[in-house]
Amino acid sequence: MKEFWKLLKQGNKPSLLAAVVNTFIALMKGAGFLFTGNVALFAETMHSFGDAANQYFVYVGSALSKKAPTPRFPNGFGRIVNLVCLFAVVIVGIMAYETIKEGWHHIFHPSESSGFWISFSILLIATLLEFFVLYKAGKEILHDAGIKGGPLAPVTSSFVNLKHARPATKLVFMEDTVATAGGLLALIAVVLAQLFGLDWTEGVASVMIGAMMFYVVGIIFLENARGAIGETDEEMLNHIAYLLAEDKDVRDLQKVEVIKEGEALHVEVVAEIDKTLSFDKVDDIRDRLLDLIASQRNVADVTISFDEDDGIKTWKRQGLGISPTPADMKKLH
Repeated sequence: MKEFWKLLKQGNKPSLLAAVVNTFIALMKGAGFLFTGNVALFAETMHSFGDAANQYFVYVGSALSKKAPTPRFPNGFGRIVNLVCLFAVVIVGIMAYETIKEGWHHIFHPSESSGFWISFSILLIATLLEFFVLYKAGKEILHDAGIKGGPLAPVTSSFVNLKHARPATKLVFMEDTVATAGGLLALIAVVLAQLFGLDWTEGVASVMIGAMMFYVVGIIFLENARGAIGETDEEMLNHIAYLLAEDKDVRDLQKVEVIKEGEALHVEVVAEIDKTLSFDKVDDIRDRLLDLIASQRNVADVTISFDEDDGIKTWKRQGLGISPTPADMKKLH
C-alpha cells in the first residue's frame, strides 16, 4: 500500500485536476437539472460524470504505469495507461449514447424548462471551469513538446502539438475541448429556448454534444489500441537514426527500433562500425551512443549491438520516413 501511494504522487496531474473539477461540475449540473428539467443540463451532467469517472481511472492508471520493471514484467508497466484509457473511453461512449438518445427524444417531444437563470448560471460557471482545465492541459502539452509561447499558446498551439502529448494528457485535453464547446452549445440552446420559445434547440445541443463525445471516443480508442499492442514512434525513430548516422564512428545502421510502452520508449539499435577498432574503442563508442540516446525525450532503456562494416549502405529507407528533414530536427530539439 505504501508503494501504491508513492506511485499515485507520480500520476498525471492534469487528469487528477480534471477529475476533481468535473466531479464538482457534474454535481452542480445534476442539481440544476433536478430543479429545472433542462435537457441540455442533463446532457452536460452525463458528460461531466463520464469525464470525471474516466479521468480518475486515467490518473490511477498513469501512476501505476510508472511502476519499475520486475523479473516477471521486464519491459515495465507503461502500457497500463493505454489499457486504462481504453476502458475510460468505453464509459464516455455509454454517456455519449445516453446523451444522444435523450436529445433525440427532446427534439421531437420538446418540453418547456423552468429556472432559466439557474440553468444559465450553472452552464456559464461550468464552461469557465472546463476552459480552465483545458488551459492547464494545454500548458502540459506544450511542456511535453518543449515549446514555449504566450498566454494564448496553451489553447492556440496545443492542437498542433497533440502528437507530443502523453496519452493521459491528450485524453484530458480532448475531453475538455468537447466539454467547453458543449457548454457553449448548451448555453446557446438555453438562451434560444428562453427568448424565442425554441425548446427543441436544447435537444439539438444534446445530440451535438453526444456526437462530439463519440468523436473523442474514436480518436482516443484508436490511439490507445495501437499503444497497447506496441507501436513504433516514427518521429523519435527518425530523430535517433539521424543522430546515430551523424556519429563519426557509425558507418551504417542495420536496425533502429523505437517502441512505445505507454509514455516510455524502448530503443534497440544495431550499428555497423570499423572492424579494426579495439575492444576499448568499441566500448567507448557504445557508452557515448548510450548516453546520447538515453538523453532523448521519454527514452526508458536502450540496447545497442555492433556488427562489422560490410561496405554496403543499408540504411536508405526514405520511403518509410526514416530520413528526417532539417525542419524535423529543429522541431524535435
